This record gives sequence, C-alpha cells and structure tokens, in this order.
Amino acid sequence: MEYMATSVKQPTIGIEGSKTRFQVRRIYCVGRNYRAHAIEMGADPDREVPFFFMKPADAIVQNGSTIPYPKQTTNLHYEIELVVAIGKSGESISEENALEYVWGYGVGIDLTRRDLQNQAKRSGRPWDMGKGFDNSAPCTNLKPVDEVGHPDTGAGEIWIKVNGEIKQRSTLDLHIWNVAETISYLSGLCTLESGDLIFMGTPEGVGPVVSGDTMEGHIDGLEDLIIKIA
Repeated sequence: MEYMATSVKQPTIGIEGSKTRFQVRRIYCVGRNYRAHAIEMGADPDREVPFFFMKPADAIVQNGSTIPYPKQTTNLHYEIELVVAIGKSGESISEENALEYVWGYGVGIDLTRRDLQNQAKRSGRPWDMGKGFDNSAPCTNLKPVDEVGHPDTGAGEIWIKVNGEIKQRSTLDLHIWNVAETISYLSGLCTLESGDLIFMGTPEGVGPVVSGDTMEGHIDGLEDLIIKIA
C-alpha cells in the first residue's frame, strides 16, 4: 500500500480576549487528586505519590461545542477540573519556582468512558481507551496568569451542573497535590514544554451524562464552560 502523507493540524485552544491561540502539545491528567473523589472511586484517600494519565492533544474540545456521544460506552462520566497551561520549558523544577512556568488557567472536563476504564482496572490493563478518546477534553479559553493569578492558592469554588442541576461542588484548596507540587513532581518524570496542559483532578460527585444533556462547568475567576452532548 502506498503511503499517503497528510498534513496534521496543530490542536489549539483559545485565549480569553485575544485572537491568538494557544498551541496544545500534550495533555497530562492528575489521577485522584481530591480525597473525597478517591474514596468514591474505591481508592486509598491518604496522600500518596501523584500519578498521571494522558489524553491526545486533539481530544481538546472548544467551549460552546456540541459533541457526539462517544463510541463503545454506555457510561460516560463528567469530571470537572482546573486546567493549567504551561508557558515555558523546564525539567526537575523546584516547588518554589514551579508557578513561574504557568502561562494561564482554564476550566476543563475530563470525560471518561467509565465502563471501559473499570474493565481495564479489573484486568490490570492501561486506561487509555477509557480516558483518551475523541472529544474527551473540553476546555474553556485560557486566561493568562497575570490576569487571574493562581486559583488553587485560594479557596475558589469549582462546580459542574448537568441540565442546570449541581452535580459536583468543591474548592480548589482541597487538591491533594496543588499546582506547584504537581508541576515539580511531573517535571521530574517528563520535560515540560510550552503548550502542555495539566488537568488537575476532580472532586467527588462524578456521574453519567447521556445524549441531550448540557454540562456547565465553573471555576471562580475563569470563563464558564458549556458543552452539550448530541
């Protein structure tokens, strides 16, 4: 079979108040970064070394989009999260210097095919197809750090509504690993680069959405996220 070269478009996310777009390189996600969520998922709630999974960069979904219900699942879950955008290259970054690498923040939803994830867990297999599928990373336009500060250094609210009903509500200061600690630890595993996004983990209250549902995600100081399921 003859190889046909294709031009791959760089995934991007909007920047609040700007026509410039943020080029997405990698999407890292912190697992079980709220104690109450760890408990509801049947995990040890005590503080442990953070772990990460990834989504492909082109899983990004722009704010205001309507997305199809994904294939091969009957249990699609929402997980509302703070999103950190990295603005410069770094490795083995100290906690004291970690926030200097943050370019900005957004509101994201880690969409999860929970049935596929649970099957993988039971079999001791990777979660990739439960987490890293098409359209699995909705995210707002990013807000630069010099306009918003660092949201998880305070007790700002984070919540998600489905069809107008609150499903998850917590505060950002309840992250088990805060943004600085997360960047420091992750940069010891991988070199972080401009364009990387980190989804910071979700509070308790995750649950299913179905076709026709509308999700509204909120974090104090950031743009609200509206996503519909076709």
